[in-house]
Amino acid sequence: MKKILVFLIILLVNIFTASPSHAIKIGLLTAVDRAGVGTDIDGRMINVHTNKTASIVNGMKGYYLIPFKNEIAIESNGNIYLLNTDAVVLRPDKDGFVSTKGRWYRGKLLIKNINGKLTVINDISLEDYIKGVVPSEMPSSWEIEALKAQAIAARSYALANLGKQAKFGYDLKDNTEDQAYNGAGAETDKTNRAVEETEGLVLTYDMKIISAYYSASAGGMTNTNAWGSNVPYLHSVFSFDDNVAKNGHGVGMSQHGANNLAKQGYNAYQILQYFYQNVKFAKLNNPM
Repeated sequence: MKKILVFLIILLVNIFTASPSHAIKIGLLTAVDRAGVGTDIDGRMINVHTNKTASIVNGMKGYYLIPFKNEIAIESNGNIYLLNTDAVVLRPDKDGFVSTKGRWYRGKLLIKNINGKLTVINDISLEDYIKGVVPSEMPSSWEIEALKAQAIAARSYALANLGKQAKFGYDLKDNTEDQAYNGAGAETDKTNRAVEETEGLVLTYDMKIISAYYSASAGGMTNTNAWGSNVPYLHSVFSFDDNVAKNGHGVGMSQHGANNLAKQGYNAYQILQYFYQNVKFAKLNNPM
């Protein structure tokens, strides 16, 4: 394979100002009639309007929340206990995990009664979110440089699309409509290393964080305008899929291609500068 010549430029500039308490909000359940939640250690549900405890929560015990008129209630053994609010935050009392959908998550859960249905949101730091995205989007057994490329692309996509799902009350969905995100239970030491070694790094074009699209495989050549518009940092290149059938939109980075390039000795920065043209790297002022 012809050697790819890449000049790596990492711009250590403050391109994004983030408060230490700022978090990204990921929609886990939307407009449901019932939501099972819990914590791994003792915790509490807090009324978001008064900041007072609405209910104590026992660790490793499941709770079912339901909408009741304009409020949220706990359903237990056929009985209904009102929480006297339409929105609660579920959090452990100490460092721990929260649960819903049969999965464990870092951060907190925000549960809202919106128009008589429940929406469950994971309120989480950006870096902890990316730890749950990387192994959900790419096999943890793949090359570390491919995983690092995935972490940078996922972080860039998340920041470029903050508020995309604002009509539902959160930033992004937890599925491939945005990015697959299976929470803390999906994490591995290797994928967490990929996130930690690229902490705060994003892709930029014209001093703006890019929406770093990616898909499993492009089927030979990447696409540039799957959504009917040309984006300056996207171009069509050989995708190094090794004859893997096209899987996904084929725009931006091919994940199979990234792994194959990593096997040939290319690092994450070279891989990304191959799939996205004229991009530069920047480090967040204050990683979230």
